[in-house]
Amino acid sequence: MMNKFWYLTKYGLKKRLKSKAFIISNIAIFLLLLAIFNIDSIISFFGGDFDLETKVYVVDNTNDSFDILKANYETIKMGINEENDNVSFIKSDKKVEELKEDIKDTTDIIVELNVDETNYINASIITENYIDTLVYQSLYQAITGTKYQKAIIESNINIDELNKIYEPVTIERVILDETKNTEEENMNAVMGILFPTLILPFFFLIVLLVQFIGGEINEEKTTRSMEVIISNVPAKVHFFSKLVANNAFVIIQAILVFLYGLIGFFSRKIFGSGMSSSFTTEINNALSSLGKTGILDKLYYIIPITIVLIVLSFIAYSLVAGILASMTVNPEDFQHIQTPIMIICFISYYLSAMSSMFNGSIFIRVLSCVPFVSFLLSPALLLIGQIGIIEVLIAIVLLIVVNYLLAKYGLKIYKIGILNYSTDKMWERIFKAAKM
Repeated sequence: MMNKFWYLTKYGLKKRLKSKAFIISNIAIFLLLLAIFNIDSIISFFGGDFDLETKVYVVDNTNDSFDILKANYETIKMGINEENDNVSFIKSDKKVEELKEDIKDTTDIIVELNVDETNYINASIITENYIDTLVYQSLYQAITGTKYQKAIIESNINIDELNKIYEPVTIERVILDETKNTEEENMNAVMGILFPTLILPFFFLIVLLVQFIGGEINEEKTTRSMEVIISNVPAKVHFFSKLVANNAFVIIQAILVFLYGLIGFFSRKIFGSGMSSSFTTEINNALSSLGKTGILDKLYYIIPITIVLIVLSFIAYSLVAGILASMTVNPEDFQHIQTPIMIICFISYYLSAMSSMFNGSIFIRVLSCVPFVSFLLSPALLLIGQIGIIEVLIAIVLLIVVNYLLAKYGLKIYKIGILNYSTDKMWERIFKAAKM
């Protein structure tokens, strides 16, 4: 019996791993991730201007604003971690009309500063084409800062007093509920942006798993090859070999995509992207921000719990997909049985994405324990502190119970369904099989 089980499992797994669709799609995914992580290098290779220096020609008609403007721009650039924007400032003695000829067919910029009797200075920014938004905003802020500094100098305002005026207000955040803290408040804001992205791969894996198992069983039924298979192996062996093979395939695919992402990330150093240091800085800043919210301190126990929930949920969705697919007799039936499963997946995903909005309501805490929903919702709520370990353990126990019941009673439906070619309404066939 076990020999037949492992034979079918290996056969099903090899069939998927050796298929042209798997090989072609993985090559495409690898190349796509490689391209995404090195998009700046690719554009530069084909004539992009990431490494092209942009010269800012400053026509300073005020005679004393160039150094202030340049210093302000450098300060702004460092503040937004744009050390590699390749912008250089040049004080020009040429007329603006002459410089217009010089910047033709280039990305260079002309900044003309003029004396303004009512507003200290006014300025013009002149380019041949559109200007990079970030560079424009930095120039705008630098020119505005130059005006403020000239106003201070010309108005004889005490610099210390002016600094006090522009100093940011010190705000003390006080939460009267002693069980709450500002770290959790910041975490809720971060989770609203970060978590939907992190859980998206698991959502897609569930969708793929349901389609693979259901589609394979439906195909064997519609081609009548199921009769040949069942005449040689018990339905139980066939059923569980499908579940193991397809779950293993989905896990392998997930690991491969993760490895492709790592290769793409580290390939930036190999290809020497002009934006590598800035990219790395942004990642470090993101990790630092997460560290301040306290999220990273919880990962040591949240990650194992999440893995357990995901594995149990994979099994649950696999069992449901296999049981329902056994009652289908054509592709249309298979599309029908996918609908409720997909709806549950979508509900789980959006509830998890919006978890920080529920603020610990009883409704969402109860849903976090519900099988088929808990694998995405419980980790999110646990991370932001809206539920505790007890609720997650309840979710795990309920998933184990549901898997046991599905395996025990669902197998009866499967044994009847795989050789049932009745044209009665599909859901009626399922209920009849469950009563037997």
